[in-house]
Amino acid sequence: MNKNLILFIGMIILLYSCGVKRFIPSDEQLYTGASLGLQTEESIDNLKAIEEELESVLRPKPNTKILGIRLGLYAYYKNQKKNPGVINRFLFKNFGEEPVYLSDVDQARINELIDNRLENRGFFRSIIDSEVIKDSTRARIKYKASINEPYKLETYQLNATTYPIGEDIKATLANSLIKKNDRFDLALFELERERIDRSLKNKGYYNFNADFLIFEADTNQYKNKRFDLFLRLKKEVPEKSLVPYKVDEINVYPNYAIDTDSIIKDTVSYSGINVIQNKEYFKPKRLESYILFEKGQLYNPTISKRTSNRLSSIGTYKFVNIEYDVLDTGNNGTGNGNLTANVYLSPLNKRAIRAELQAVSKSNNFTGPNLLLTYANRNLFRGGETLNLTAYLGYETQLSGSENQGLSSTQIGFKSDLIFPRLLFPIEIMDRFKYAVPKTIVSAGFEYLNRSKLYSLNSINASFGYSWNANRFVNHELNPISINYVNLSNTTQEFKDILNENPFLASSFDQQFIAGLTYSFIYNELNDSSIKNAFYFNANFDIAGNTISLFGKNEEGTESDSFLGLEYAQYVKADIDFRYHFSLGNDQKLVTRLFGGWGLAYGNSTTLPFSKQYFAGGPFSVRAFRIRSLGPGTYTPSDEDSGSFFDRSGDIRLEANLEYRFPIIPYLKGAVFADAGNVWLMEENNALSGGKFSSNFINELGIGAGVGLRVDIQNFVIRFDLAAPLNDPSEEEQNFKFDIANPILNFAIGYPF
Repeated sequence: MNKNLILFIGMIILLYSCGVKRFIPSDEQLYTGASLGLQTEESIDNLKAIEEELESVLRPKPNTKILGIRLGLYAYYKNQKKNPGVINRFLFKNFGEEPVYLSDVDQARINELIDNRLENRGFFRSIIDSEVIKDSTRARIKYKASINEPYKLETYQLNATTYPIGEDIKATLANSLIKKNDRFDLALFELERERIDRSLKNKGYYNFNADFLIFEADTNQYKNKRFDLFLRLKKEVPEKSLVPYKVDEINVYPNYAIDTDSIIKDTVSYSGINVIQNKEYFKPKRLESYILFEKGQLYNPTISKRTSNRLSSIGTYKFVNIEYDVLDTGNNGTGNGNLTANVYLSPLNKRAIRAELQAVSKSNNFTGPNLLLTYANRNLFRGGETLNLTAYLGYETQLSGSENQGLSSTQIGFKSDLIFPRLLFPIEIMDRFKYAVPKTIVSAGFEYLNRSKLYSLNSINASFGYSWNANRFVNHELNPISINYVNLSNTTQEFKDILNENPFLASSFDQQFIAGLTYSFIYNELNDSSIKNAFYFNANFDIAGNTISLFGKNEEGTESDSFLGLEYAQYVKADIDFRYHFSLGNDQKLVTRLFGGWGLAYGNSTTLPFSKQYFAGGPFSVRAFRIRSLGPGTYTPSDEDSGSFFDRSGDIRLEANLEYRFPIIPYLKGAVFADAGNVWLMEENNALSGGKFSSNFINELGIGAGVGLRVDIQNFVIRFDLAAPLNDPSEEEQNFKFDIANPILNFAIGYPF
């Protein structure tokens, strides 16, 4: 870093620090924080976790610092002026913090809290000291705790009880969280109570509560800081809480609304389930497979939750609520209580229409509007089926930035999806899916794409497949039938010349018929706010042409086989996408991403179809390069003509991204990032010199870095990223020069990864 810049930053920090000091009252010291030290005579397990817990009680927190500057405090002081000015009012509104002084700290109370936390963790008779270190304007506190050897567990046992529940509690102790030699720890005991409560609930104890359990510790038998732990039921536990309950009746309300609750409704019983509705909104036969609990079955909250998940996954209902009514409390001579399970299902609107008008601006200088219309019909056949019809119209034109200014692209398409919230399969296997019921998706659509001065492309696609959630993190998508037909027409002489110069590109457009199988596996923790450091993994597999090759035949005068007169593609393709979000606290994250993709054409194909090839560059890839402007390999187009847009794709793609995200003000976040990646060809292509993958691929990575701003309003994100290349593999001399004079501005909706 430039020495003058360092000096300038230092002067700014000094000026701000001095500016804050002059506002501090003469009888106060600014509180700058506290530290905590633990002293122990012997090694203690998990000491770091204990320190972190104790640090959480060091209150209050001092005023925040950014690059050594207490900007929030400075904004507060400046705003106290009679006429603070527009800038100071803005800073106060967005960053202002009231000052935290030494007089705001209750040291005696903090000492008590530290001692209390240590006792809860088994450290008794600790010595807590604190020391204030201050000067004329600032002060900090050093806390010190000298801790003794903790008490450790010798035995753990259940006190005898005459109720049958005692046997069920005893049976759970085999899976106890508490082990011999564990330290006395109230947090561990609380977890054990909750574990036992969950286990008993799953055995039918509907009215039981973890608070009915109590632990007692006995140290009288030992002189070496050992203790016996006893678990027992509290006195005067209600008798209704000590018996298991069975589901005696199941009522399902498929079209529930509070304002129609008093309307007389018909009841249809199907497989032990009472389906209650005024007129048939949902077929009882279809509902039965979503209800996992059965009449005569012990109450089980896990099964109840899974039932709720399955009903919610149908896509027909806005709310799913399962309530239990107690019929009797076990005084019927059976030793069991009885419950009525009531399942209330509140539907979404049956029909919905959504229109979206988008303004699209791409990093290859194509700009224009897109119109999207979607119609949804839910519960189409009274079995939870959803029909989605989507029509879209888009127009883009290249406004500036190349010799091809004025090129335009028109796209018209229609897509239909019919979603069945069940598995359409020759064999009945629905009972194997406990977490969520798979969905069967039948799709069909067509698209017309016209690129001025180049070509027109007509495509028809259809697929039949399944999607299901194995658990809250894992999703599978399998399309055993996936068909795509592409017809290239209205090619101009300019585009024909492009194809003639590049036989590989021409071959990729010749693959008119694609028929195969696709599979996708997703493991996603990113949407779970309870996970601090979240992980995401996506693997995709795509194979085409194997089955259809059995029916293919060679047309006279051609080198390739065809099916129904159409040349079909044969290839295999696989890729993986790995992401890790590391939380730094205070809404700051370090996000990493690795992507690898590989495709191989064989048999009837010499190259992957153009729609299946990989490309790099753009707002969701290496952001220092425009869309499709990177690679393959070290290939450099001879000029910036329209053909370069098609050339720069490949059979292999490798990419790595690193991004630091941080908040600026509410709804506005910043980012600093670095990207690296490229695409390559499996075989040498004379028209794309330098494009073949080799052992030197590391030196052929396109590398860039930049900064970004994101408007994030309840997960709707508008993103601006400004990046410049560090290494351009198309240049002959790769000296890792930061080309900040030629930045690329990316605009996109949503985070890049």
